[in-house]
Amino acid sequence: DDQIERERASQHLAGGCCALAAIYLMGKFYVANAGDSRAIIIRNGEIIPMSREFTPETERQRLQFLALLKPELLGKEFTHLEFPRRIQPKELGKKMLYRDQNMNGWAYKKIEEDDLKFPLIFGEGKKARMMATIGVTRGLGDHDLKVFSSNIHIKPFLSCFPEVRVYDLTQYEHCPDDVLVLGTDGLWDVTNDKEVAGVVMEVLTSYEPNDPCRYTMVAQELVVRSRGVLKERGWRLANDKLGSGDDISVFVIPLGGPGNYT
Repeated sequence: DDQIERERASQHLAGGCCALAAIYLMGKFYVANAGDSRAIIIRNGEIIPMSREFTPETERQRLQFLALLKPELLGKEFTHLEFPRRIQPKELGKKMLYRDQNMNGWAYKKIEEDDLKFPLIFGEGKKARMMATIGVTRGLGDHDLKVFSSNIHIKPFLSCFPEVRVYDLTQYEHCPDDVLVLGTDGLWDVTNDKEVAGVVMEVLTSYEPNDPCRYTMVAQELVVRSRGVLKERGWRLANDKLGSGDDISVFVIPLGGPGNYT
């Protein structure tokens, strides 16, 4: 992240990205995630999550706590409190559900003038945004990103520190059908863990266990199915829902060799 900041000045580069990394070291997989990509292990048909997405929804309490500690980061446009919907001026003095950095559930509060500011986190699911700007809260870069038409910087709320999960390969017997799948959000936006596992098993069973291209073909099939087919109404999946409009990058890494196959 520091290197990207230096290159921003020397090479006039802007922007940022998420990061998902898997490292094999001394019998263990270390999976580090900063962003909204995802990794899962499929072992004997079982799905084992190896990461979680970092979004305004999943990191709500961290973001709200930072805003509480440093309210100057919000300018005069945002409030760190969250409400079920945008507060209207006519609702001043009335009671409304809210939650802060310490709450998982909701409580009531009397609406004050400060509550009319735009909430730090607004929207649900893929539409959730922090400061009405960005939908992911960890990653690299974005040092120049600001709220539209303002001088409020987003970077203080973005973390470049990944969450790391460890999987010990020596604890289990792995066959050639056991894999680690790494995918960007373009895959997971339209395909859930169970559907990915289904595609993995479907493609792998059509190849011999010692055929090395079988894993590449799984990755290719996952990309193709998530993008869909171009029709008159845009890219469509097999169920006629919209295909992914985002970047789709997929790695499928075998956990066991042909010698382990029974």
